[in-house]
Amino acid sequence: MNDRYDSGYDGDQQYEIVGYDDYGRPIYQQVPAQQAYQQQQPHQGQQPYDPYAQQTPQNQGYEGYGYDPYSTGQQQPVPAYDPYGAQNPATGYDPYGQAASSGPQPRVAEQTAPSVPTPRTPRAEQTPQVPQQGGPAGNDGPQARGSTQEQGERDYSTQQFAFVEEPSGDSEDVIDWLNFTENRTERREEAKRRARGRVIALVVVLALVAVGGVGYLWYAGKLPGTSSSDTKAGAATGGAAQKRDVVVVHLHNTAKGGTSTVLLVDNTTTKQGATVLLPNSLALTDDDGTTTTLAKSVDDDGSSGTRDALDTVLGTDIEGTWRLDTPYLQNLVELVGNIDIDTNADVPDPGAKKGTAPLVKKGEDQTLSGKMAVAYATYVARGETQDAQLERFGQVMQGVLRKLSSDTQAATVTVQTLAQILDPSLTDKDLGSFLARLADLAKGGDYKTALLPVQGDGTLSAQASSAVVKTVLGGTAKSPDKDAAVRVSVQNATGDKDNTEKARVALLNGGFTFLEAGTGTARATSQVTYTDAADKENATEAAKTLGLPTSAVKKGTATSNADVSVILGQDFKAPA
Repeated sequence: MNDRYDSGYDGDQQYEIVGYDDYGRPIYQQVPAQQAYQQQQPHQGQQPYDPYAQQTPQNQGYEGYGYDPYSTGQQQPVPAYDPYGAQNPATGYDPYGQAASSGPQPRVAEQTAPSVPTPRTPRAEQTPQVPQQGGPAGNDGPQARGSTQEQGERDYSTQQFAFVEEPSGDSEDVIDWLNFTENRTERREEAKRRARGRVIALVVVLALVAVGGVGYLWYAGKLPGTSSSDTKAGAATGGAAQKRDVVVVHLHNTAKGGTSTVLLVDNTTTKQGATVLLPNSLALTDDDGTTTTLAKSVDDDGSSGTRDALDTVLGTDIEGTWRLDTPYLQNLVELVGNIDIDTNADVPDPGAKKGTAPLVKKGEDQTLSGKMAVAYATYVARGETQDAQLERFGQVMQGVLRKLSSDTQAATVTVQTLAQILDPSLTDKDLGSFLARLADLAKGGDYKTALLPVQGDGTLSAQASSAVVKTVLGGTAKSPDKDAAVRVSVQNATGDKDNTEKARVALLNGGFTFLEAGTGTARATSQVTYTDAADKENATEAAKTLGLPTSAVKKGTATSNADVSVILGQDFKAPA
């Protein structure tokens, strides 16, 4: 910061006081050159002001500043220039207005006589001083004002500058406030990010739950339009979409002969189990197109052929066949620790004499051992149909499942303990796992037994197709078509077993469906019987095909599942 009074100072210019500021300090103004020259001229009785004059003796010669080229040779002592007015308060120069009077003070002392001119010292060695304005009162000291400076430099006092320092406490408060604001903003942003993350996660979870719920309802067939119901006609599609595991069980009576067949069904979709009883008169179709019965198929075609035939008729997908002979059934009941069922008949002991107490008594909650269970499952009273025996076998199977372990490993051990030779399509582990699931359903009450209704000719009625085939099995009934071929039942009474095969070949070549009716007591003549008058022509054609005379054709009663019944006598001769 430059002083406004030292700009352009060359040592010859003079300043005059033109006023005072608010602090009582004098305000200077440069005196024009002409006016300065007039002021330098001596007035009457006054010696000109020389700012560089020094107090010297009158006879000191040319030393000092007392030289006056216009004097007469005598020079009066001039008071020394005191910028602070310390030597002469009355007449000295007071640039800061510290004198008593408020007006300007005389610049020089009056001379009584002209002074002798004295030569000036070279001004190059002098450093001109420009009057400075002091700072506030109390800050101007003599040392600060009178300090010497190097040649050619200006004197700047620290009083000319003002330094404003902010309190450190305020700065810390500002920093703390900024930090607090920044931290608060960051916390708000972090809270917003967390909230957005939670909302997104919640939406994703809800979407997954919704999709999973819809998928489960669709899989379970409970969505509108896809659910199965026993009371709606359009339930076939929903029932078929359900997943079922089906195993066919053939009970072979090794003591009396004959078989009994049931289907064990595990509906994994609805968590329901069932036993479907299949009458032996159910009409099936062999691979060669021959119509036969379930009983004959089990004896002749075995497990594999019978399973395929059942799949065709019932529209199911049977996974395996379990052949359960009566000795193995007895062992199974004993392994599970006997069974408790409600019996519907008194069953005599097959090995006991007549008149002894029955082996199985009729009543509720009867405990049956292995021997008793086999006797009850195979018992057919006089005058009863095979359906009654099937129902007893179904009761025994359900009683076994209720006592079997629901643990897969334990059930598998039970099956392995029987030491059976199972069908290759059904392993011990598969059968054990399947029975364990059914055991769990049977213990929980989610199990039932249903009889498949079969008509007199062995075909399935519409009622059976709706109530059992579609609802329980999820299939579609496909009984052999009556219009496809005339079904001819053949009983061999010739005494030659080979005649049965010869008759079968002849009828198949003639376009008929062959049904085997077994063998009978030998007789001399053959007989062809039909029931409906519409089948008379078919009966006559069948007789011709077998090489029998038309006189053998009579109206009578044919077997339940055949259109025409034939009994071959000794007069039968195989066609060439």
